[in-house]
Amino acid sequence: MYYPEELVEEIRSKNDIVDVIGSYVHLTKKGANHMACCPFHNEKTPSFSVSQSKQLFYCFGCGKGGNVFTFLMQYENYSFLEALRTLADRAHVELPQMEYSEEARRAADLKAQLLAVNKEAAKYYFYQLKSERGQAAMKYLKDRAMTDETIRHFGLGFSNKTPDDLYKYLKSLGYEDAVLRGAGLISMEEAKGVYDKFWNRVMYPIMDVNNRVIAFGGRVLGAGEPKYLNSPETPIFEKSRNLYGLNFARGSRKNYFLLCEGYMDVISLHQAGFTNAVASLGTSLTTQHARILARYTKEVLLTYDSDGAGVKAALRAIPLLKEAGICARIVDMRPYKDPDEFIRALGPQEYQKRIDTAQNSFFYEIDILQRDYDLSDPEQKTRFYNEMARRLLGFSEELERNNYTEALAQKYMISYESLRKLVNRHGIQQETVKVADETVLREREETRKKAKPQEGMRRSQRLLLTRLCEEPAAFGRIDGIVGPEDFTEEFYHDVAVMVFEEYQKNGSVNPAKLINRFEDAEKQQAAAELFSTKLAAPMDEEGRKKEFSDTVMRVKQNSLDVQYARAVEQNDFKALQQIIEKRGELGKLHSSLNLG
Repeated sequence: MYYPEELVEEIRSKNDIVDVIGSYVHLTKKGANHMACCPFHNEKTPSFSVSQSKQLFYCFGCGKGGNVFTFLMQYENYSFLEALRTLADRAHVELPQMEYSEEARRAADLKAQLLAVNKEAAKYYFYQLKSERGQAAMKYLKDRAMTDETIRHFGLGFSNKTPDDLYKYLKSLGYEDAVLRGAGLISMEEAKGVYDKFWNRVMYPIMDVNNRVIAFGGRVLGAGEPKYLNSPETPIFEKSRNLYGLNFARGSRKNYFLLCEGYMDVISLHQAGFTNAVASLGTSLTTQHARILARYTKEVLLTYDSDGAGVKAALRAIPLLKEAGICARIVDMRPYKDPDEFIRALGPQEYQKRIDTAQNSFFYEIDILQRDYDLSDPEQKTRFYNEMARRLLGFSEELERNNYTEALAQKYMISYESLRKLVNRHGIQQETVKVADETVLREREETRKKAKPQEGMRRSQRLLLTRLCEEPAAFGRIDGIVGPEDFTEEFYHDVAVMVFEEYQKNGSVNPAKLINRFEDAEKQQAAAELFSTKLAAPMDEEGRKKEFSDTVMRVKQNSLDVQYARAVEQNDFKALQQIIEKRGELGKLHSSLNLG
């Protein structure tokens, strides 16, 4: 579906990028821009910049950037049309009904068909659970204390032992093999033919936040392998962007979420009244999961299995949650393995007590660390104190670090002053290593620049484009000297054509608008990087004039060199003569530049 450029620009201009991104991440005003820790990669020092004047974002750490449409497409995994509609609704702009392009229509039709066939499969699995063939599956659920209401609420079901049972049913409804395979419901092999992905399993429909079935999980009945099987990723299902039970949990009135490992843990907790429970889907918690949780809550209680694997999963999840701005605490379920087992043994009231006494995540990490040391051995005790001191350096705020230092000193029988000195010593060591690392990186960068002389020209072309965007008056000063054809780097040439056209049409340049013209995501990010380039301002006006003049001349000289080489290769003597004449005029052009 295509909309006029004027309408797209109207929607973009009515959605201030600072307001939109600020609804997802915490922005802090710093100079002319707003800064935050990047939502697209893990970092401790903010490098994610949002420019209100340019209506652009750019991360100087991972390189992601663009305008408000790009942000939604990357953060929410939206298509451009989905981002456009979201922002149109936000700005109360009514989109006209228009026809889809063939490609867009096919993509929309495929998603609609996948959702429809998953819905039919979920209904069929539910029906089979209630039938005579589903008795074993029903007994399994009843033995796990599941009520009929809970079974219905979560849409639990059963896939028959017949390996092509669902396939035949869905084919009878008219669905094509390509759609069934695309939904991850069937498999095709030359030797076996067509067969159901799930059979002889208790089925758990996986729903998105809008209660649409997007995938399935299945638990085998009996001794089959694998014990748990999940749908493959499809155009409507990504494991790292969905949480089981979130469609129900987001409506909970609790101000925290319970994060579990499995389907039955979530279901048992919801049945017991803890409707704020969710779980990752057959994978460890990811950065994307943490960002999704951050949209709904600022506190997560980890209620992972109490075995070794559960402890490791919790230790991996804690820093991801912290990076997303979420406070994490740990629910101790010992001697029971998981929430489902705990609830069935002791009931909801006892579980609530465990929630009320959930442990601070940092203290939990230290407790787990301590298990690796024998504190009755002086040598191991010293090593433990040193490792604990290094962990305390993770708190950048001095007051917070001192508070934790005091608490750990009391718990592990070491004086506060001794532990504080140990922390400071390790801090100095880390700073020394950091300075050394930065020196090595700086030397490598200098070597890299020397090895790539073309990088200097790319930089000149990039700086000139940035200057033209920020100072429209500069166009008049280079008129007749430099044009789009003088930008020899392919990408910069494409940008220059747009920049010069935009200036000629409007008398100014709107970087956020230009980004929409690039369909390729990588080029959008490259454009965002270009428009986010910081111009180093010389101390005086004369220095600024000289810098601009030199940049213009470097770009022009390089353009003539490229043209000269091309003319030599083509034996174009007329062109060579013209280029030689232009080279001779460069000195005059340099001195005649009217730099203001």
